[in-house]
Amino acid sequence: MDDDPQLFDTPGSGAPSGRTGGSLSDSTHAAAPLAVRMRPRGLDELVGQSQLRAPGSPLRQLVDGDKSLSLLLWGPPGTGKTTIASIVSQQTGRRFVEVSAVSAGVKEVRAAIDQARRELVATGEETVLFVDEVHRFSKAQQDALLPGVENRWVTLVAATTENPSFSVISPLLSRSLLLRLQPLTDDDIAEVLDRAVADERGLGGELTLDEEARAHIVRLAGGDARRSLTYLEAAAGAATSQGSDVIDVATAETAADQAAVRYDRDGDQHYDVVSAFIKSIRGSDADAALHYLARMLEAGEDPRFIARRLMISASEDIGLADPTAIQTAAAAAQVVQMIGLPEGRLTLAHATIALAVAPKSNAVTTAIGEATSDVRAGKIGAVPPHLRDAHYSGARDLGHGVGYIYSHDAPFGVAEQQYAPDVVLDARYYRPTELGAEAAVKQRWERVRRIIRGK
Repeated sequence: MDDDPQLFDTPGSGAPSGRTGGSLSDSTHAAAPLAVRMRPRGLDELVGQSQLRAPGSPLRQLVDGDKSLSLLLWGPPGTGKTTIASIVSQQTGRRFVEVSAVSAGVKEVRAAIDQARRELVATGEETVLFVDEVHRFSKAQQDALLPGVENRWVTLVAATTENPSFSVISPLLSRSLLLRLQPLTDDDIAEVLDRAVADERGLGGELTLDEEARAHIVRLAGGDARRSLTYLEAAAGAATSQGSDVIDVATAETAADQAAVRYDRDGDQHYDVVSAFIKSIRGSDADAALHYLARMLEAGEDPRFIARRLMISASEDIGLADPTAIQTAAAAAQVVQMIGLPEGRLTLAHATIALAVAPKSNAVTTAIGEATSDVRAGKIGAVPPHLRDAHYSGARDLGHGVGYIYSHDAPFGVAEQQYAPDVVLDARYYRPTELGAEAAVKQRWERVRRIIRGK
């Protein structure tokens, strides 16, 4: 989830809960978590997301202009999606209803929309329907939202950490305004911490956060504002229990000693980190490749998936510049399959470093790509008669196999004769580089090609 769920708890049955904008702020009592107490009360208090807070922006129109716009909020955890829903509810004075995609079904979605329609007809009061983790909804559940959005019985605010192009149905996308929330920077997180230390809703200035501890919490938070406040609250509790009014790095380390890994095996982070991993190997940066490998492994990525990507990289980016690369990658995949984790991480690291430092060539990739393009363009042509199958009775009468030169009978085992169809006779698909072992391959291929072509 994006922000602390305690602000918008729904009944255990999965039924939607309804609250007016005013009652949301009532829930931020002194015993509430720090992340809840420090939730921004308006757009001007929202940290980061300057593109969404700009004058005239759709979000400003919704909040300040009290316009009915359904929103899809897409962004990483802790960037303010639930906070924005809270602000929309409070500042527009609309009734607030949350439907959790984790627990609600089609029945609950329809019930929430029907109730919103009745309230609108009976009292004129509009409803903000907040759907957290909307990507977890099935197609049928998302379909159930359409009547409410289309007829403006509700102002939908749906939050997702997944790319809506893949996780939200097209009709709902077309009826909603997509707002992308950017990851918070370290400066943004530092501002959140400073505000929480000084604000009466937070620590009220009773404790001091020293610079080293502040930097430590910022690093651990990984761009997640809620996580940073959770760590700060734990560190403040530790300092108070020790009778200290200063949160130093030692105290902060007792509260949280491990950085959160920002990675979702089914979302954008999965593809982004894997992409960076392969591109680092291609770019021969073994250190960067190891960093991304560690991120994937720490986040629980399937080691077999990583091994498959290494095998692809060996052919795609190294090829014959180091013919042993594919053997190394295939061996790593077999070892990982046999021994699993944690030992398998050493094998994956072994293969990653080997591929990263290997000489690179994409000549194989280019060759098969160009050959495939010609075939798809219709450059197919007839097989030369002397290469055709001649083993069956009557084949010779058709000219099949006539004039074929058996390569092993020719000097150097290479015979001058036509192999390619006429339409691609002059094609040069494989153009070896002079990198690594492919330099020797290039020399031999050029000599062999001249013999075959007779020129």
